[in-house]
Amino acid sequence: MKTLAKEFQYGTFNFDSGTGLWSAAANASNWRALNPLNFVASTYFDLAGMSQREKTLFFEGAATQEMNDPFHVAGQPGDAILVWDVMTTEPMTDTELLGFVGFGNFAEGQTGLGFQETIYAKLSSYAITVDTATWGQFVQLTDRQLGSLEPTASDRIYCYRMLNIGQPIQATRIVLYPTRYLLSAIAKEEPDFQYLMRLRRSYELQQSHDED
Repeated sequence: MKTLAKEFQYGTFNFDSGTGLWSAAANASNWRALNPLNFVASTYFDLAGMSQREKTLFFEGAATQEMNDPFHVAGQPGDAILVWDVMTTEPMTDTELLGFVGFGNFAEGQTGLGFQETIYAKLSSYAITVDTATWGQFVQLTDRQLGSLEPTASDRIYCYRMLNIGQPIQATRIVLYPTRYLLSAIAKEEPDFQYLMRLRRSYELQQSHDED
């Protein structure tokens, strides 16, 4: 069994009282705005070497490792944010990412991403409470997980880390600490028919809107 790892670095987001808008700071590597209250960073696991050997990746487990709970400046009790961590065999458009924030991978959400394509996803909700307002950190309230750990013949696993800023909010800065995505997997050969069907499925998923 092999453990694969990908990292997201600090994400810093500032509120401009002049424009009334949030923006990703210069040190928020790879982060960009989806809309005024939602931001995303993305990367991927490169599995091309495995696919060239005509092997299927069977997942044994998935997890994330966070350095710390999010940090805030000038936050007040009641301020809240959502953080999504997603690993998928299918690339997602900005519209689908926003849909995932609201509906996850359930059918009614129409995000283009289903149970089988979601290798792993986690929703973490954070808020500032009366007891912790002076700490400078959000406190985690919930941790919900989705995903199938479905085997794949794809040459990529797409990774997305998303921030949703709740409204109203008093904080003027939000900092997400570094996070590591982990996948434990075994590469195995399958019977030709099963492998070809899985390879076809992976190809179809990636051709719709794959972007580097």
